[in-house]
Amino acid sequence: MSIETDFVQANPESIEARPLKKAFDFDVCIIGTGRVGLPLGLSFLGAGLRSVGIDVDEQLREEVNQGRMPFSEPGYDELVARRDFQVLGDPSTVSRSSAVIITVGTPLHNHIETDLSQIERVLGQIAPHLRAGQLVCLRSTVAPGTTEFVRKWLERHTEFRIGVDLYLAFCPERIAEGKAYKELHSLPQIVGFTDDESGMRAMALFGRLTEEVLPTDFVTAELVKLFNNILRYVHFALANQFTMIADDFGANIYEAQRLANYKYPRSFLASPGFTAGTCLRKDFGMINEWSAYPDMLLSAWKLNEFMPAFLVENLLKRTSLHDKRVAVLGFTFKAGTDDLRDSLAPKLWRYIHRQLPLEIRISERHVPDPIPEPSVGSPRNWSVDDALDDVDIVFVATNHDGYREALISLGKRSPDTWVADLWNVGEVDQIFYQAGRLTEEIAK
Repeated sequence: MSIETDFVQANPESIEARPLKKAFDFDVCIIGTGRVGLPLGLSFLGAGLRSVGIDVDEQLREEVNQGRMPFSEPGYDELVARRDFQVLGDPSTVSRSSAVIITVGTPLHNHIETDLSQIERVLGQIAPHLRAGQLVCLRSTVAPGTTEFVRKWLERHTEFRIGVDLYLAFCPERIAEGKAYKELHSLPQIVGFTDDESGMRAMALFGRLTEEVLPTDFVTAELVKLFNNILRYVHFALANQFTMIADDFGANIYEAQRLANYKYPRSFLASPGFTAGTCLRKDFGMINEWSAYPDMLLSAWKLNEFMPAFLVENLLKRTSLHDKRVAVLGFTFKAGTDDLRDSLAPKLWRYIHRQLPLEIRISERHVPDPIPEPSVGSPRNWSVDDALDDVDIVFVATNHDGYREALISLGKRSPDTWVADLWNVGEVDQIFYQAGRLTEEIAK
């Protein structure tokens, strides 16, 4: 079997339609209805498919089944409010669906080793309920060779043979959190498979969402997803290293970035910032697991992980943190989200804490009070105004909207307060400055 390498337009003219068996109650079942699976299931619902979800989180099931999004993802409130997409706890629901999509996580063990336990646990739960003619799609970000592992697992633990009476594809998600509603329909969908029937079924399914599907093999599809994420991770690491170099020389990284990129076609220098999240922070390890040697991927991880320490160490060259009131603005891993997973802000908190300040106040309007982050003791969530009241030092950990205005107000009443602003939300074009600089910039 040879796999086409050209783009395939996912429409009835170019992909043979595979009618869904009437014996199935659902067209697609999403296993793991978190930040990847729930938007996908709702998008299939919006495309006219009968979709259902399975999840072990009882609170999440209750939220969705009552018509509420359990997390922030713009564009889905109306779809979930219809209550046509239900999330169940019973894995036997798999037997009622023509296609099964697995979206559970694939974290790393502590020793840069891919953890397949969640996928293997799901396979064990659904295996007794699989039926001939079903399509199984793996959608999690996985290490190279994982889909082949799933193929062997299914053929060992069930009576089915892939490509004969059960079908398997790797269909990676490549959406950005907060943009799922648009990108599930606009981004081309990669489909990795080893037999034509599996490929055609998976392409027909995802062709209901997007106009283009790109067929390939298992490993190439797995690598494309990893390469997409790692490329961004290394890109941001380079920007962060340039930031540290500029600070060592007393130069302005924001001015250097602006000049380097201005009308120069071969420069795309990114802005500095905390680079983390559940994908970018771990995906390099799925490649490094198979390499014994230091390389730029491992160096990128070290650079990005160092940024909280960089902020604290370099602020200490300018002022003291001991016995000071410190505010941390933002605690999620990126702007505009309520996702705390793998955020570097808790790491920043711990480095600040080592200096024994009088108080650390966290303000994060996208999450509840107290902040559900056990690594720092689930601290109180302050309002922005209260967090900045009579404060000595401010760290901007996440570039949420509204922080510039809050810092300007701080500058008017407390101009000597030090600010560590890696994201440049104050638009002062300095990482470390005193709050009065904001009012000076406005007065110019």
